[in-house]
Amino acid sequence: QVQLLESGGGLVQAGGSLRLSCAASGRPFSLFAMAWFRHAPGKGREFVAAISRSGESTMHADSVKGRFTISRDIAKTTIYLQMNSLKPEDTAVYSCAARISGTTSWTSSFISDYGYWGQGTQVTVSS
Repeated sequence: QVQLLESGGGLVQAGGSLRLSCAASGRPFSLFAMAWFRHAPGKGREFVAAISRSGESTMHADSVKGRFTISRDIAKTTIYLQMNSLKPEDTAVYSCAARISGTTSWTSSFISDYGYWGQGTQVTVSS
């Protein structure tokens, strides 16, 4: 079992920045590939970014590429999502997800690949 706790959400104006954090506990952090998804009102859950258990591989959705960056700090057992140039359409609940990975470079954008989820943190971008 692993517990995931997100933080860092809030209200920001368009063009601003936020950094989300997801702290993991309960199992060795180095075993897990991690990802961020978001869920906006009236829409399905959407992939945002993913990072392998080693941090050597990352993926970003086309809609956030060049604006958002996923990273991980193994010592702090935390992943981050640095979000710059925020747009109103980025408004959503952002959740982190985890999966035990057998390889150091595995990542995935599929919701069904992740078995552990946090509660989420609200990000609201005003125009």
